Amino acid sequence: MKPIGAREIELGGAAKTELRTQFAALCYRVNSSGKLRFCLVTSRRSGRWIVPKGWPMDGQTPADAAATEAYEEAGVSGKIAPHPVGVFSYYKVRSEDELPCMAVVYPLKVKKVHRKWPEKKERERTWVSRKKAVAMISDPELRQIIERFDPA
Repeated sequence: MKPIGAREIELGGAAKTELRTQFAALCYRVNSSGKLRFCLVTSRRSGRWIVPKGWPMDGQTPADAAATEAYEEAGVSGKIAPHPVGVFSYYKVRSEDELPCMAVVYPLKVKKVHRKWPEKKERERTWVSRKKAVAMISDPELRQIIERFDPA
């Protein structure tokens, strides 16, 4: 198995200039019994379980953009790490085609879980163990990031 950093990115026949980058938040907390828990949300279109992610934002660093997505999609906020823990590639399905994307993942230690947030009516949110998160996520590269994640 290749290390995460050495994985080839599948472009599906697209030119390198057609690859788009998104920024994702790996939202986590440690519960009162010391167990690591991850926050996952459903995608709008297919309803599959994912981590919050989105496009670059003017005036924000990649990490800050990931933190903004965590609030908008999952209703969580906290301390975002300045350095990513990995990347994963996927296809963003649009009505007219599939766009090859790469998501850069930043860990976010959740300090606050909001009762109301911008996309609450569009997504489900759940907190799960590492083992359950790995079972729920369909993307193998993202599963590997979660499996290897160490909050220390």
